[in-house]
Amino acid sequence: METRELRYFVAVAETLHFGRAAERLGITQPSLSRAIGQLEEQLGVVLLVRTSRKVELTGAGSVLLDEARAVLGALAAAGRRTRQTGANRPALVLATKTGTSDELLTKLLEAYAAEPGAVPVDLLLCDSHTEQALHDGRADVALLHQPFDSVAGLDTEILSVQGQVAVLPSAHPCATRPHLRMAEVAALPDLPPARWPGPDGTYPAGPGAEVRNQTQLLQLVALGRTSVILPESCRTHLREGLVAVPVLDAPAVTAVIAWPPHSRSRAVADLVRLAAS
Repeated sequence: METRELRYFVAVAETLHFGRAAERLGITQPSLSRAIGQLEEQLGVVLLVRTSRKVELTGAGSVLLDEARAVLGALAAAGRRTRQTGANRPALVLATKTGTSDELLTKLLEAYAAEPGAVPVDLLLCDSHTEQALHDGRADVALLHQPFDSVAGLDTEILSVQGQVAVLPSAHPCATRPHLRMAEVAALPDLPPARWPGPDGTYPAGPGAEVRNQTQLLQLVALGRTSVILPESCRTHLREGLVAVPVLDAPAVTAVIAWPPHSRSRAVADLVRLAAS
């Protein structure tokens, strides 16, 4: 297999749409369809089930998606680390979502900086789909939050578990409630949930505002346009005009540190060890 074939397949597998995948890759849809067909013929398996309405991954396709992400990520990371070494600047790239707890990041980075042999840490702030930075080799390690971020195909260590709160405009009638439930938040007629882009950059249909990062989201909440359920640690950096109300039946949020299973980096191992402790 060639890396080009793997990139093509990953694009289709992530979007489950040949047209959007072709646009993402900058090629024509017929060329992409032929390439995927040739890959299936070469491997002797069906990777994708195509109908007039949708595209679905087969079991073999799911396996190849995990393996292809690992291969492409390893290649990208190898190139990045080689360039850093050639420039005499070894570094570790840590990906995290915009709005992640400053306290957690500060503690982790300060502890690692005090380690013998520590290398500089570059932060990669992501608006969404933080885990993708590990799959495509842009980052060596990432702070992720389940169930919002996928950890499929990654190694992880659990850092913390916390409840969730509904973030509302302070003037909203529910802002003074001692607690809420998921169904109550979802049913607020004047605060429809915001819509986030998928991996292919498109937004799902719905009445809520389109957002790309947490800064936009919280501004829209303050303006009375939407509400959001977030980990309770968000209380520490809520802007004026916002309140946090506990949501009793919201699933717990698990913060993890994640890295590609093929990683052999001593710096990653040191950072993971410190984070877990």
